Amino acid sequence: MTLTEARRVPPGPTGPALLKTLWMFGADRLGLMSSAARTYGDAVRLAPPPKPFYFFNHPDHAKHVLADNAQNYHKGIGQVHARRALGDGLLTSEGELWRRQRRTMQPVFQARRIAGQAAVVAEEAAGFVDRLRRTPADRPVDVVHELTALTLGVLGRTLLDADLGEFHSIGGSFEAMQDQAMFELATMSAVPMWVPLPKQLRFRQARRDLQQIVDRLVADRVARDGAGTGRDDALSRLIQSTRDDPDPRAGRQRMRDELVTLLLAGHETTASTLGWALYLVDRHPEVAQRLHAEAVEVLGDRLPTYEDLPRLRYTNMVIEETMRLYPPVWMLSRKAQGADRVGGYDVPAGADVLICSYTLHRHPAFWPAPERFDPDRFDPAAPNDRPRYAYLPFGAGPRFCVGNHLGLLEATFVLALLSRDLRLTGLPGHRVVPEPMLSLRVRGGLPMRVRPVR
Repeated sequence: MTLTEARRVPPGPTGPALLKTLWMFGADRLGLMSSAARTYGDAVRLAPPPKPFYFFNHPDHAKHVLADNAQNYHKGIGQVHARRALGDGLLTSEGELWRRQRRTMQPVFQARRIAGQAAVVAEEAAGFVDRLRRTPADRPVDVVHELTALTLGVLGRTLLDADLGEFHSIGGSFEAMQDQAMFELATMSAVPMWVPLPKQLRFRQARRDLQQIVDRLVADRVARDGAGTGRDDALSRLIQSTRDDPDPRAGRQRMRDELVTLLLAGHETTASTLGWALYLVDRHPEVAQRLHAEAVEVLGDRLPTYEDLPRLRYTNMVIEETMRLYPPVWMLSRKAQGADRVGGYDVPAGADVLICSYTLHRHPAFWPAPERFDPDRFDPAAPNDRPRYAYLPFGAGPRFCVGNHLGLLEATFVLALLSRDLRLTGLPGHRVVPEPMLSLRVRGGLPMRVRPVR
């Protein structure tokens, strides 16, 4: 290999450092990505052939892989392995199936329709605040658990016209699904699904439970509406899109996969973002005071409306800064279908490529004092020369998260109402640790005490 050719290969670990890298990918993914960026720079070869594995950490790299040459990059490591757990839903499917699924779901998330759901979201958010208000001051509440129930409730009413509160097993089932998806990633799907490991047994039961839940949702809709396709919501659209499948059994399974994926992705990212926001606000009393003042000024004693969104400017800034430090979509994995060049480095066909929002959002070249929580970074009136692709909380390119508008609406309403009425404080000594699953969650929950602000 000539010197010129050698420069086309990114630096990366070798020898014992390579073995440690492979171990960390299963045990400490955030630590691995952060360490690799510090040690090797913006382009890293995490593993050599025969299974080349690249990590790119520059906005130009992200733009090329996710947008400019997106047709060359399919879903990669992690999401491919999650397919064994989640099936072929919108999160894991590819090609024409993904395009068909995206066309089916896109209208449900249009801004005009989301605006029409704002009152429902506000009602659910107010009910959530009322439930927390009734919590005794001396009894901590796991806000992540409560936020998960809230976001499932919002999803059920806005996208499915259904009450998901009656399905008490749904939260635990999704925990088992995510555990299995991450197990598939860590083991590269080398362990057959039939092996009776406790984790896999829990997953198989969770998958059965979730399939029964989505079957019940479909059956209830058909019982109410005949064909079940008469409403302009996600459930009607999924029933319609799979009803005429030449293979009825395959159509039913595809509908199950899509509904399970919608239920998971539709609540998980928003609950995670709000959990991190409450954690950060608690640690920064000056931010809590500004949030409270804005909510009182904008809302008074009423519920928020869609028209309030631009007026809740600081609330939006807090949410955006929360997603910078703890992006709900923390990793974007792709597999190169053909040979390519990224940032001057050769990427062979078949290589796995990672864009890590978690490290990109903390890149010191684009974010001064990147570890500091500073919502003023996102002040619309402040100068901003950051590259567009330095900030990717919902991904980018054709596979940009379809539900971002609903998620931001919900997060803004919930944070505004909480900030107006309540003060949530963490427990002394409780260690808060990020857990990189399909979204970036708070590991083990977030116990907090609740007291009224006024």
